[in-house]
Amino acid sequence: MEKAINRQQILLQHLNPSASSSSSDQNYNSAISASACLAGDSAAYHRNSVFGDDVVVVAAYRTALCKSKRGGFKDTYPDDLLAPVLRALIEKTNLNPSEVGDIVVGTVLAPGSQRASECRMAAFYAGFPETVPVRTVNRQCSSGLQAVADVAAAIKAGFYDIGIGAGLESMTTNPMAWEGSVKQMEQAQNCLLPMGITSENVAHRFSVTRQEQDQAAVESHKKAAAATASGRFKDEIIPVATKIVDPKTGDEKPVTISVDDGIRPNASLSDLGKLKPVFKKDGSTTAGNSSQVSDGAGAVLLMKRSLAMAKGLPILGVFRTFAAVGVDPAIMGIGPAAAIPVAVKSAGLELDDIDLFEINEAFASQFVYCRKKLGLDPQKINVNGGAMAIGHPLGATGARCVATLLHEMKRRGKDCRFGVISMCIGTGMGAAAVFERGDGVDELCNARKVETNNLLSKDAR
Repeated sequence: MEKAINRQQILLQHLNPSASSSSSDQNYNSAISASACLAGDSAAYHRNSVFGDDVVVVAAYRTALCKSKRGGFKDTYPDDLLAPVLRALIEKTNLNPSEVGDIVVGTVLAPGSQRASECRMAAFYAGFPETVPVRTVNRQCSSGLQAVADVAAAIKAGFYDIGIGAGLESMTTNPMAWEGSVKQMEQAQNCLLPMGITSENVAHRFSVTRQEQDQAAVESHKKAAAATASGRFKDEIIPVATKIVDPKTGDEKPVTISVDDGIRPNASLSDLGKLKPVFKKDGSTTAGNSSQVSDGAGAVLLMKRSLAMAKGLPILGVFRTFAAVGVDPAIMGIGPAAAIPVAVKSAGLELDDIDLFEINEAFASQFVYCRKKLGLDPQKINVNGGAMAIGHPLGATGARCVATLLHEMKRRGKDCRFGVISMCIGTGMGAAAVFERGDGVDELCNARKVETNNLLSKDAR
């Protein structure tokens, strides 16, 4: 390392202006100095901002996810779903809620003004003062992740130092529906295709078989069941005290919901194989190899690293990059295959550098396609199951994935440095974000190794 610094100093001497340079030149030059590169001989990853200005996640929680209309949250109002996870962020970090600059909530199905009011109500229930603003954001299935990205961007821009990105969806309260008309334009018409038809389009166009889809569903349920049984979700799930109403008698029963209720530990290929296609008579998309329609919420607390350190808060993860891209609406499920490479590249990484992926399983067809298209190691993807088992409350999924990913990265420690979250988006888009484990930023423990050491960077090859 000393030799490398000496070489830098020699090079910098050649760049130095002469002694007769103006004071402005000298001031400019004073900012140039030799320094050790934390990446060593690898150019796989680089930091493009001051260390203390990193946007970090100090807490990320979610509710359990429950089956729409018949699960544990069927009688729970949306604001009562969101409030517990917002409250948990404050209580578990001892943060003064008045310090929060904004709360951004991703949500999809509810009428905009109504859901905005419900989110404001939830903030009050959670103990936030009237001085803390709230807004909603809707980019379909990526809304929860978009909320986190919006808060990270606002912190980077200096609008505020602390913010919350959250997600909320009650698909019991607001089922999927569409009213309106569209002009005779194919791409516009394809924006209104039922999501199941887009799944069938992906399966047909890219030859994803029914067996591949059912196998992916079985694996999702088995991994989620194993994670639940071993308590791996306990660190991320906030128990919610609510009620269950008997539809026949109207009697209310108080309950506390703390476990995802859509997971089927005994799912098997033979059982899934008996299910009939839902969207096409000769299709391959079934209720068993599609994501579950669910109710749930999640919330993520972000701030500048320097502020988190000053407050003595643990750093769960570092927000690195975010990307949203557009794809053909008729095959919207391919979105992650397009978005992930963009996000990873903007972080100065390559796919092989990523240790864990949380890719939303909207449908097994698109999940299998994206996995194969990107050549990803199945052992790195959805290690605790995905939406086919856990559920997909549209606006909450992004925030749920952040909580699941970062808590799993924390458990794995130094063997897991970088993680990616991605999902497809209705009307033809994909989104992806790159996170870094909170305590993994000071040493590059798993960057790609350069075969020889006579090149300054991989770009010189």
